[in-house]
Amino acid sequence: MYLAKITKEEINAMPVVAFEGEITVVDSLGQVEEAVEELRRHAVLGIDTETKPSFTKGKVNQVALLQVATDDRCFLFRLNKIGFPAPLESLLANRRIKKVGLSLHDDMAGLRKVHKFKPAGLVDIQDMVKRYGILELGLQKIFAIIFAQKISKSQQLSNWENAVLTEPQQRYAATDAWACLKIYHRLLQETPLPADEVERLVQAYAQG
Repeated sequence: MYLAKITKEEINAMPVVAFEGEITVVDSLGQVEEAVEELRRHAVLGIDTETKPSFTKGKVNQVALLQVATDDRCFLFRLNKIGFPAPLESLLANRRIKKVGLSLHDDMAGLRKVHKFKPAGLVDIQDMVKRYGILELGLQKIFAIIFAQKISKSQQLSNWENAVLTEPQQRYAATDAWACLKIYHRLLQETPLPADEVERLVQAYAQG
């Protein structure tokens, strides 16, 4: 059985892990079809988005990056440069390919501000982990509970509209998408808790 909660101190004592596979930055329309064709070969993909942070009250930037990962490769689609091309829309709307992410409602809402479309095949890690007794909502904490490893969040507030994404930015973005996929695969190997036990856990932590 997994821990329900974990502290920052516990996470900081863990070894840091990052995606070690191949990263491909897709920043021109000519690269899109080939990238999507490769991703279509997989039944399950990890996804995430990044947005340039706004430090001005009331101003929200559009999603700048969509990262889509397999177990050993991650494509970084720079939406601020390529827009939202048809092959990408087709991939996200394909209900036969599972897209696994965290807080996907927010990610999809952000993407729909870039381009109106109907996503399908979505699996939200936040919904999934609760069935295994994990009550954390953040990716770093969920990953730490399951794997006893820390994924860095140091690039989270960097500029995702930079002319060129730095290597640390690329690695960070790829790691987030890959981590969702890794969590999904691991939990499928485990047995979910009975619903009444999950409910008892939720009530116990709600009462402090």
